[in-house]
Amino acid sequence: MKFICSRDRLAEAISTVQKAVSTRSTLPILDGILIEASVSDGVKLTGYDLETGIEFTLESDVTEPGSLVINSRLIGEIVRKLPEDQVSLESNAQLQLSIESGSSVFSIKGMSSESYPKIPVVADEQKITLSQTLLKDMIRQTIFAVSTDESRPTLNGCYFTCDGFSIEMVAIDGFRLALRKQLIGQDLPAMKFIIPGKALHEVGRILGGKEAEVVVYSSSNHILFDTGNVRIVSRLIQGEYMNYKAILPKTSNTTMLVSPSAMLNAIERASLIILSEDRRCPVQLSMPDDETLVIHASTELGTLHEEIPVNITGERIEIDFNPRYFIDALRAIDAEEISILLNGSNGPCVLRPTEGEDFSYLVLPLRR
Repeated sequence: MKFICSRDRLAEAISTVQKAVSTRSTLPILDGILIEASVSDGVKLTGYDLETGIEFTLESDVTEPGSLVINSRLIGEIVRKLPEDQVSLESNAQLQLSIESGSSVFSIKGMSSESYPKIPVVADEQKITLSQTLLKDMIRQTIFAVSTDESRPTLNGCYFTCDGFSIEMVAIDGFRLALRKQLIGQDLPAMKFIIPGKALHEVGRILGGKEAEVVVYSSSNHILFDTGNVRIVSRLIQGEYMNYKAILPKTSNTTMLVSPSAMLNAIERASLIILSEDRRCPVQLSMPDDETLVIHASTELGTLHEEIPVNITGERIEIDFNPRYFIDALRAIDAEEISILLNGSNGPCVLRPTEGEDFSYLVLPLRR
């Protein structure tokens, strides 16, 4: 194997596929990156931990085809420290990889590619083409509510559904729910599956570009995100997802119109004096009149009392919340004004747009 490429592009490729390299495996081969060079197809780098696989196709001048597995951490550190932008990589029959840039020449030991596991092939029968920016936003607006409780595996991912004309992503962790819906307006294949939170996190980090697209392919067991030069394959979570539509209240005793940025800023200020997730240190919301929301927090460090303008209809109440749950939801909202629906001091709170159904964020209060 022998090829020449850009140091910066090689560093980007290594950094991208490293996100899928195993860090706890007892198999040394999974600590490595698979490098495959083809005269016709260029160079492909692969990281795979048997759950998530990432492939990066790198523009290169390949003079000799071949393949090799090299330690991920080592090659990453070497490439980042190379002195010149042009890099030459060459392997021999003894599995030694020579890396040359300027006056620097490294020679490091590799492993045979024959024992590197194959990433599952996902057929292209069912696919959706989306804007990378849209999918990146939808991931950002839901992934924070993915559960980390391994006793409820179906909640360890986002539930992705397509009804033919719109797509929807939902995450639930037992204390809150995040739902994001987008009308695509075209004839899409009907599909539904649960994508692991870890895989979605990496997809969100890789996606970008306002004009770029990503193609999503699915099978019964795996999902593939293809941006062109980067492909991410993940195992799907099997099982029935929670009936989230039954959780969202259809009516409310109190409705409040508020600026999400004003509310976010006030709750973030309140959280400055709350140094833990202790249930004894909530943020309290109260409504002295129909046009004022009072945000109050009190701990051994001090207190905060702040008023923000709102428009309230219905019952005025006092209610306690974990500030982190409200902050995560409010940060995900891009609207200038939202509706907050409340059902008493112990009922769930739902954040929704004033018009439409683009998102719903449910947060459970803290019981006094």
